[in-house]
Amino acid sequence: MSSKSQSKDILSEETVSRSAKLAFGGATFSSGILSGIGLGGALTYFYNVIFLLDERWVSLAFAIFIGWNAVNDPLFGFLEDKTKTRWGRRVPYLRFGAPIYAILFILIWFPFFPPDSDVALFFNLLIILFVFDTIYTIIGLITYSLPAEMAISSRARSNLMVYGAISSSMAFLLTFILPDQLIVGEDSPPLPIFLITMIIMGIICGIILFASSYYIKEKKYTIMEESLTYKASLIETFKNKPFLIFEGSNFSWLIAQYILINGLFYYLDYVLDLSGLMSLIPLVIFFAMVFSFTIVYSKLLNKYPLKKVFIFILLLTGGAFILHFFIGWNFSTAIIGMVLLGIGFSGYWVTNQLVIAEAIDYDEVRTGKRRETSYSGVNALITKPAVSIGPMIFLSIISAFGFNNEVAQQTESAQFGIMLAFTIIPAIFILISAAIISFFPLTGPEWREKKAKLEEKHREKERNYLRMLKEKGKL
Repeated sequence: MSSKSQSKDILSEETVSRSAKLAFGGATFSSGILSGIGLGGALTYFYNVIFLLDERWVSLAFAIFIGWNAVNDPLFGFLEDKTKTRWGRRVPYLRFGAPIYAILFILIWFPFFPPDSDVALFFNLLIILFVFDTIYTIIGLITYSLPAEMAISSRARSNLMVYGAISSSMAFLLTFILPDQLIVGEDSPPLPIFLITMIIMGIICGIILFASSYYIKEKKYTIMEESLTYKASLIETFKNKPFLIFEGSNFSWLIAQYILINGLFYYLDYVLDLSGLMSLIPLVIFFAMVFSFTIVYSKLLNKYPLKKVFIFILLLTGGAFILHFFIGWNFSTAIIGMVLLGIGFSGYWVTNQLVIAEAIDYDEVRTGKRRETSYSGVNALITKPAVSIGPMIFLSIISAFGFNNEVAQQTESAQFGIMLAFTIIPAIFILISAAIISFFPLTGPEWREKKAKLEEKHREKERNYLRMLKEKGKL
């Protein structure tokens, strides 16, 4: 049998159990809900519109927050890769971090400083960003890296990411629907309804995250291996050229995504003038496309190279944003734009973790070490400033065009600013993302053969690990 045929057999026979897939989906869903609402558009809207904290204070809080992101992500990623416990490297953080994650999420919505002062609210927002982001980092680094941990073939990973993408989409949908129905618009219910809902969501997500830790599959043999030092880990990570190419592309995409997350409430409220159940229709259509095309993209990945599918998705999404600028001013034609945006985002949520997993595989080929969360940490170091940059760009543009958060009806200039910031700016960043990822080198038969050899090494290490457990009487 040729080495090419052998590599194809090794990679094609890899599977991930249904329980592990469901656990991955549950962890992704729970973390997505908590972080999506707790660090996303709802947080910005809650402080800016509900508590009337000026846009400049909100932007300043996010700007200072960038510094903490630069410190905590690579540090926690490195520590998680060095973790060696009887539960493994990933499970302890999911299991014991779940209740902390839930409690801190609930505390976001209950200011501990009086809400009648801009300075007090600013410090409340700043402290919440720092504390909540810490636990999000600890959990999020693991959930983001799990596809690379749980499988190695593109086929097995894409099947796993069907669960991840659907779960992410459901979380993303609720991230918009709950705030949209409970705090956006003049017809929104009393604030205590929103607060009670946040308490319930925090408890439910904490329980799901805790339960998922019992079924997650990880490579436990890695606890036998000698870890790199923190300095060596960072050096080797930044020497990984495919990873750096992905990071440039991903950073540009995430700025666009966080503009969408923060700007959608403003778009629905002040441009389309939708509230109540009517404001759900664009969201439902968007996510219906996300759910529908998840399977489609999984099948495309079984037929076409990952890189080509990824670039196609970026070009499609960038074009959809540009089209939406022209047709998104009224409800009937805005639906077309939401359909195309949903199709584009569906593809990105299926594929982006697969691309970084390829870069992590390449690192193991180079170093012989498996360092998923170290890469997740540096990924966050590079890209999580987009969490702040996206809202800052959006708020700066709408402020420049005359947006006034104290009035329900905005001027035509303010509406134009919202549309410009919500569509054209994200389109530019996404098209830049496509241009950058075109240089990604990990594709083709030669790379596939290297991955097959890597899987052979993993199986040998797993056998050695089980042999060690048997010798110690633990198996």
